[in-house]
Amino acid sequence: MKTRIEHDLLGEKEVPADAYYGIQTLRGIENFQNISGITIGDYPNYVKALAMVKWAAAKANQELEILPDDIANAITRACEEIIGGKLHDQFPVDLIQGGAGTSTNMNINEVVANRALELMGHQKGEYQYCHPNNHVNMSQSTNDAYPTSFKLAFIFMNEELVADLKLLIQAFRAKGEEFKEVLKMGRTQLQDAVPMTMGQEFEAFAANLEEEVDRLNQMAKLFLEVNMGATAIGTGINSEPEYSSKCIKNLRIISGEEFVLASNLIEATPDAGSSVMYSSALKRLAVKLSKICNDLRLLSSGPRCGLNEINLPPMQPGSSIMPGKVNPVIPEVVNQICYRIIGNDLTVTFAAEAGQLQLNVMEPVMVHAIFSSIKMLQKGMDRLRILCVEGITANTQHCREMVLNSIGIVTALNPTLGYENSSRIAKRALKENRSVYDLVLEEGLLTKDELDQLLKPESMIKPHKFYKKK
Repeated sequence: MKTRIEHDLLGEKEVPADAYYGIQTLRGIENFQNISGITIGDYPNYVKALAMVKWAAAKANQELEILPDDIANAITRACEEIIGGKLHDQFPVDLIQGGAGTSTNMNINEVVANRALELMGHQKGEYQYCHPNNHVNMSQSTNDAYPTSFKLAFIFMNEELVADLKLLIQAFRAKGEEFKEVLKMGRTQLQDAVPMTMGQEFEAFAANLEEEVDRLNQMAKLFLEVNMGATAIGTGINSEPEYSSKCIKNLRIISGEEFVLASNLIEATPDAGSSVMYSSALKRLAVKLSKICNDLRLLSSGPRCGLNEINLPPMQPGSSIMPGKVNPVIPEVVNQICYRIIGNDLTVTFAAEAGQLQLNVMEPVMVHAIFSSIKMLQKGMDRLRILCVEGITANTQHCREMVLNSIGIVTALNPTLGYENSSRIAKRALKENRSVYDLVLEEGLLTKDELDQLLKPESMIKPHKFYKKK
């Protein structure tokens, strides 16, 4: 393999001749190889965000007339190519890394510099013409460029996550409409409660998840506050007075997002509050999704010895020893995804707390955790929608028979019969294994017409006038 020689603070190393990254990226590859097995390049939105930050910085430095036009133009052209999807294979550093993201920042600096050199008619590694630190990283530090880039990546990824969440909500809502006439028993504490429709149950799933659209978007807006111009610790050393405002302006242009500069850059540089809040929103969505998957598994349990109210699409044989068994594998895998998201949130919490003084060096593991949570949630919701929810069918007759056989329907008679009579009927029905319906008629508490009227589905599944005004 052909190589070129590059040097840094620690000495010289051979870098693959065709690589756009340089020596500091190579050290990052060697030091953090397969820590998580997930690299920067595995997340296109992240690479795109990194390039946007470098584009905005170069434009600001050009406007300040401290970066020559030919170098600035080559840098921005290189960034635009990366934003467009090129060179994403040149980001091989693991997401989890020491150095508070320095390897990530140098990876983008070196790739942009070497591509800019080519655009200027030079060879890779001829850094006297365009240097990763002196030119691409001008007016910056890892400590402002790195968090700004991952915040932008989080915003991009949140948009995709919310789009997938909305599709799942639509799927549940469609089932709510499909099942609106299916009468069934509602349950509390796993015991028979009162009647409802399966449509109401599935619409409730949709409404439960719909709340999370606003919550995720609300938390993602926290990422719009960035610290560009803070440089090392927030004092702005090595940046021009007007750099921050110009950089933010250009970042808005290239990203289309309404970024604002933090009011106190020394506070903002080590602060990970926005990551904590967004991760908590991901956890909240995961908790809700897991609860819904638990419900789907319960409702489909059986088929002969469980609730058996719904049928999940059969996806694979369920046992190597029990013929005919089919398991709810899709809700099960989503449950497990949700447990990982809950664990990732704890990782973010500990990492945010661990930042000392003027920098949080644990940001890389927060980035890894949040990226992982978003990606797994997207995949899980996609699988749940396509392979499970859209194919659910209802066992309508079975559901109705359970309602009519349930002691729980006595609650619908309570306003008319009174609590004492209703309790006595319920106790007797349970003891004698008879229906509430038959016992009410046997005791002459209501006529058949009166009883049928009270037990109509529409009388039991929504508020209804029972009591006479005094």
